[in-house]
Amino acid sequence: MNNELVIDVASSEISIALLEDKKLVEFTKEKGNIQHSVGDIYLGRVKRIMPALNAAFVDVGHEKDAFIHYLDLGLHFKTFSQFLSDVSNNTRRKNVNFSRYRMQPILEKEGRIQDVLKTGQLIIVQLVKEAISTKGPRLTAEISIAGRNLVLIPFADKVSLSQKISSNEERRRLKRLVESILPPNYGVIVRTAAEGKRVVILDGELKLLIKRWEQCIEQMKTATNPKLLAGEVSRTTALLRDLLNGSFNSIHVNDEETYHEVKDYISTIAPEKEKIVKLYDGNVPIFDQFSITKQVKGSFGKIVSLKGSAYLIIEHTEALHVIDVNSGIRAKNANDQETNALEVNLTAAEEVARQLRLRDMGGIIVVDFIDMNESSNRQMLFEKMGSLMERDRAKHNILPLTKFGLMQITRQRVRPEMQVNTSEVCPTCNGTGKIAPPILFDITLENQVAYYANEKGGKHLTLRVHPFVAAYLTKGLFSTIKGKWARKYKCKLEVESCSSFTFLEYELLDKKGEVLNT
Repeated sequence: MNNELVIDVASSEISIALLEDKKLVEFTKEKGNIQHSVGDIYLGRVKRIMPALNAAFVDVGHEKDAFIHYLDLGLHFKTFSQFLSDVSNNTRRKNVNFSRYRMQPILEKEGRIQDVLKTGQLIIVQLVKEAISTKGPRLTAEISIAGRNLVLIPFADKVSLSQKISSNEERRRLKRLVESILPPNYGVIVRTAAEGKRVVILDGELKLLIKRWEQCIEQMKTATNPKLLAGEVSRTTALLRDLLNGSFNSIHVNDEETYHEVKDYISTIAPEKEKIVKLYDGNVPIFDQFSITKQVKGSFGKIVSLKGSAYLIIEHTEALHVIDVNSGIRAKNANDQETNALEVNLTAAEEVARQLRLRDMGGIIVVDFIDMNESSNRQMLFEKMGSLMERDRAKHNILPLTKFGLMQITRQRVRPEMQVNTSEVCPTCNGTGKIAPPILFDITLENQVAYYANEKGGKHLTLRVHPFVAAYLTKGLFSTIKGKWARKYKCKLEVESCSSFTFLEYELLDKKGEVLNT
């Protein structure tokens, strides 16, 4: 599969699009000032103990207190607590050596949180789920630091391997290799990407992960209030860390600083892939160049069209997401009803799997497929959905169709659902309900060209408009409106189409690419 990553960096946010065979499958937008993300490690302070829930609320600097359950404290919570106490104690600070630190008894599985935590206590926690709707962040005290090939787990003292590494010989090789380079009091999970890697690569990454944990320890020594000990890598590099494989053939970035950041990161995790990072400097917006804007606007609405006039209706509630599959006019063709239903359902399954990744929908998803009578067809649909969801990195579970044709899916939710508003204010009235005569729009454009060509001396102008307007201005071979204006006002005039523009939106740019009509 041909994978491409396209990164659009703006002043206030960064947008990341993942394309599989030119089709948009993941889309992320993040504000530049985002402060909390999955993977961040905090020094938190216990605010409230909730014995009835066997849980506690912890202050980590978020506007809402974070939540941690007793079962999320982990087996080695007592060791972490004692270690934090010793590190932050001035009289013993110099004597604490992590690799030689004495382990405390493991935490009992059937225990009470009030026997372990008390109000005001400082604890080391990691964010596993961002704040969603009215709920605060979710925490764990089982700390892990993820790399490309390895995941470091302090105090675990155990080597585990990804189940996706199928070769028994390779599993034994990796386990022996990691155990030979792993210091005491550290555990490691060997990721699928480590398969076939040499010891020098794994050893180098392990040292970097240990260095990150040691930096957390340094932060603990002086911390007395809730604070961030270690931030997760940026969303861009996190995607690269988890997704980069042999099928990636290009990463396009439109910002020079981000380009160098991505290139430096690629050079550390996969030096042979460094050349696939490319700086985009075209005049057309990067998402328009790769046909992403059109896919975004066609994929995030309430109604999503499928091949052959079928479509999905996607509704969101606080408790679950509901997807209804509709056949459209396909029901009128010559095939029998069962064949039609199966064809539509299989096509819909592909789009449902894509929509779950694209919108990052989590929790409970109920899909109402078209009813099918044959049990073999229902089983085929269930197996098809399972194979389509194999590429989804989020943990999920799929149940077979019920007798009512409903498929239930649960999908891990660690951050708010991705939502894009695809509706636009009326481009002609700007929401007022009153419009100027549309026939005058070409006159407005001509007046702008005339003003900047004659009054401002612009000899090289670029007019950026909606594709429909661009087609109108450039139609014909010799008698184009663009050509007439260029001859009339003695300037070089280019017309560019921009699919993200509303119908009557336009920009006039000078030779340097700066917008004139601001």
